[in-house]
Amino acid sequence: MHKGIRIGIIGGAGYTGGELIRLLLLHPLADIAFIHSKSNAGNPIHHVHHDLLGSTDIAFTGEIDQNIDILFLCLGHGESTRFLNETPLDPSIRIIDLANDFRLHKHAEQFGRKFVYGLPELNEDSISGAHNIANPGCFATAIQLGLLPLAQAGVLNNIYTTGITGSTGAGQSLTATSHFSWRANNIQAYKTLTHQHIDEIHQSLHQLQNNLSPAVHFVPWRGDFTRGILISSIIETSLDIKELYNLYHDFYGKQPFTIVSEKQISLKQVVNTNKCLIHIEKEGNKVVVHSVIDNLLKGASGQAVQNMNIMMGWEHSTGLHLKSIAF
Repeated sequence: MHKGIRIGIIGGAGYTGGELIRLLLLHPLADIAFIHSKSNAGNPIHHVHHDLLGSTDIAFTGEIDQNIDILFLCLGHGESTRFLNETPLDPSIRIIDLANDFRLHKHAEQFGRKFVYGLPELNEDSISGAHNIANPGCFATAIQLGLLPLAQAGVLNNIYTTGITGSTGAGQSLTATSHFSWRANNIQAYKTLTHQHIDEIHQSLHQLQNNLSPAVHFVPWRGDFTRGILISSIIETSLDIKELYNLYHDFYGKQPFTIVSEKQISLKQVVNTNKCLIHIEKEGNKVVVHSVIDNLLKGASGQAVQNMNIMMGWEHSTGLHLKSIAF
């Protein structure tokens, strides 16, 4: 039965593509027209995403049907640019890109298209009128949501942040550090102070705090679990804890997915949801902002569907009423 707009997915065999398929199969206002994968063309979706056995008979295709309303690009970083360069698309087709190709302003206008940075809690008005959206990175989403109210208040200074992510953050292709035998009972820092998401974080913070954007000193960790991100960011401020919580409640009061908690938060509260939970602690003049998200949902495919909903004028939460794993 036809439900609404027609959706195409490029790169449907990976983790983000799989999560997007799961969400869109249950979305009340969207139909999946095709799921593209060169390497899996002709194979049923459930041959790759085994949990979808019995949920859909859709098969991967190597063809691109341009009779669609929105195209999601679930490709590796740099591959979205290559795809659009090689594949002329009808200008009427809207694009939501989940890679990092168009997130920075200096790369946002290409192929006759202008991409809006799709962080709903920051750019909702721009997203609602957008034709093309650059979906934020997973670490970038969690870090920014933890810091945006402080940027709006103009109190950010040097930021020291540490974050740990599950193995799905490395993508589906196996590497030396994504095998179970390496990840199990193991944690490692990587890309210390050089992570690719730092530039988009600076860009968003500068959007709210117009003076020189504060430096973000970020140390990411690989964790021994499959999904989720936990961030702890440290800054200095004279604001007391009540003033800080007031800033955050005011900033996120109307946001359906970013929730400020005055009790401690944990990863299992958000895994399998599109939520971001935030908790603040203060000792002396040091403030620690903790934020947690599911890297594949609020950090990728869930936020992409949220952006689609805003773009189409629907409620943010349409098709995103998801349950956390709890235990």
